[in-house]
Formats: sequence, structure tokens, C-alpha cells
Amino acid sequence: MSDGAQFRQVSPVRLYQRIVEQIEQAITRGDLKPGQRLPSERELVTQFGASRPTVREALRVLESNGLVRSRPGDPNGPEILPFSPAGLTKEMTRLVQFDNVSMAELISFRMILDGSASLLAARLRSEEELSVMERTLAVMSDAIEAGYEEFSKADVAFHEAVAVASRNSLIEVCNQVVRGAVLSLISDKVAHAHNSTALMRKSLRHHQEVLEAIRVRDGQAAARISRRTLYDYYAGYVPENEQGPLLALVDDEETSTTRP
Repeated sequence: MSDGAQFRQVSPVRLYQRIVEQIEQAITRGDLKPGQRLPSERELVTQFGASRPTVREALRVLESNGLVRSRPGDPNGPEILPFSPAGLTKEMTRLVQFDNVSMAELISFRMILDGSASLLAARLRSEEELSVMERTLAVMSDAIEAGYEEFSKADVAFHEAVAVASRNSLIEVCNQVVRGAVLSLISDKVAHAHNSTALMRKSLRHHQEVLEAIRVRDGQAAARISRRTLYDYYAGYVPENEQGPLLALVDDEETSTTRP
């Protein structure tokens, strides 16, 4: 017997998984597009040659994954939904919660994405897009007195405006996913920090610096300030012995000694 590869016992694939795979592949190929309908449950039972409970389980999985939507009492088949980053956000949050991805990795990835978005936005933004960023910062400034929740909404709007101006839809989606995962894990800590108002004011100043760099089309400065802003805001939530990936993304002279 060979001492090479070791194999594990195989387990049977459940029938509903095969149905899920076929429908997912049809969506990926473009055979099924957002807004279109799957056949009725009865027709799916006939087409797949499977039992009604098996088809229902497949549809439940597809709905849980955000691919289709069924409406109670609707005689038509489930509707194909457009892509949403909500599912990706949920999965990334689970990865972090189960220690498959560290908080340091997640934040450093956001620093990479945000820096890239700011660099591209500085070089590609339109005057209209710049105006959108200016309006979101004005809202952010007003929201400081209202509290962290309102401030966070305006903060998200600013980053979304920058991502849109980057002209890269993948950056836009990934930034949204990573930002959502980070906030879902630490937003409560930030909101109840004893110095939350000071943190918001500091964050606003950094965002204003990013905006100014984007305004004068200095992409390198916009990227550098974006990374530094995220470091200053989030590094305090990462153990010091795990901060290497974050420190590698900011210059020594830019690293703030004051952390939230």
C-alpha cells in the first residue's frame, strides 16, 4: 500500500444540494437573471424528479443565501434576486467570530481597500462626485452631537461615495462587505467608549484631510491618509502583538500614539 496520499471516507451528497448547484450555475451563466422567476414548486418537482420536501429544502437554502425570494401565497415560482453584499458580510463576520480570520487581517484588508479607493477617486472623481463627498462630511459634522449611530451612517455614506468615484465595482462591494463586518464586531464598543465624541471629531478631521487630497487629485496622499485614519481609529481594538499587518500599511511617522 502506498505511503503517499491519505483519503477520507466519502459521504453521499444530499439531493437538495444538487438542485441548489444547478440553480446557482444557471444564475452564474446568466440563464436566470434578477427579476425572473423559477418554475412553480410543482414544476420543479417534475423537472428535477425529486420529492416536494427535497425541492422545498433546496429553495430554503437558496433563499437563505439571498439568491431567491418566495412570497407567501404567491402562485408564481421564487423570484431571482440581484446580487447583494449582505450575504458576504454575514460570512466574513462568521469567519472572524470563529477565528479563521483575525481582526487584524480584517482591518488591514479594509486599509488596503480604502487606500486604493481613495487613490483612484482622487484621480478619477468628477465634480459631482466631489460634491457628494462634501455633503456627506457636512452631515457627519452635524451628526457628532446626535451620537455615534448617526455619525456612523454619515461615515458610511462618505466611504461609499469615495468607492463609487474609484470606478471599480469590486472595490465598492468588497469595501462595503469588510466595513460591515468590522462595524458589526466593534460598533458597540466604539459607541460606548468614554471618549467617543473625541474619537468622532478626530475621525472627521481625518476625513476632511482625505477629501482635500481627493479635491487636489493627490492620490498618494489620499491613500496614505485613508490608511492612517483607519489605523488610528481601529488599532486599539487589535492586540499589540497582532498589529504587524496594520503597522506595515502606515509610515512610522504617521502612526498615532493615541489609540481609541
